[in-house]
Amino acid sequence: MARVDIPAPALLALFAELTGVMFCAKDADGRYVEVNDAFVRRTTARTRAAVVGKRAGELFVPALAERYEEQDARVLAEGRTLRHELELIRREGGVPGWYLTTKVPVREGGAVVGVASVSEDLRSADETDPAMPALSRVVDLVAARLDDPPRLEEMAAAAGTSTSTLERRMRAVFGLAPTQFVLRARIDRARALLTGTDTPLAEVALRCGFYDQPAFTRQFARLAGETPGQFRRRAGAYPGEEPHDVGPG
Repeated sequence: MARVDIPAPALLALFAELTGVMFCAKDADGRYVEVNDAFVRRTTARTRAAVVGKRAGELFVPALAERYEEQDARVLAEGRTLRHELELIRREGGVPGWYLTTKVPVREGGAVVGVASVSEDLRSADETDPAMPALSRVVDLVAARLDDPPRLEEMAAAAGTSTSTLERRMRAVFGLAPTQFVLRARIDRARALLTGTDTPLAEVALRCGFYDQPAFTRQFARLAGETPGQFRRRAGAYPGEEPHDVGPG
């Protein structure tokens, strides 16, 4: 079969039409050169033109900007793809949602000259998927053990599969590796406790399987770009606000 090289303008036009996937490309200095509308909606800007030429620090809160810049630096320095980074991102209307981000190096004449990134919105799994009955047992196990997260081998035993088969099926159904699924479940429980109760942060940490409050705070901030305390304070105000400061970079 003959190889067909799809021109860049055609690819950019396709990315522009995506609603559940955020796309951006940056140069080696960290300036955005291309973005789609789904990406723009997670920034302080209103149009693609207003984003192009800016850096992450001008569009996102410091914790997120620093994380994105660290990711970019790794891709630029190593020239390797950064795959399936789990991130908690606020969708339109302020509702947090889970995304998987992948970043690839952009090369020109053999040299890495930039970074391109996509963030996929992880929606709920299809319950009609034939793998769901076995995976439902895994879901139940994880839900019952958030304060003492199960190991991969325990999850595979619950599903009645090998660890490699479990990994493959969970990626196919949930878009996540088993360890990522457990982390998402723990953080989801933390979000519920932070927004629906006045449970102290130290207790939230323990109930969600974290060693202590500092460990919980570091992990939560790494995924969400804000500390648990900040998340709790902002939760009541978000429904009526524009979600400017949390998004993929």
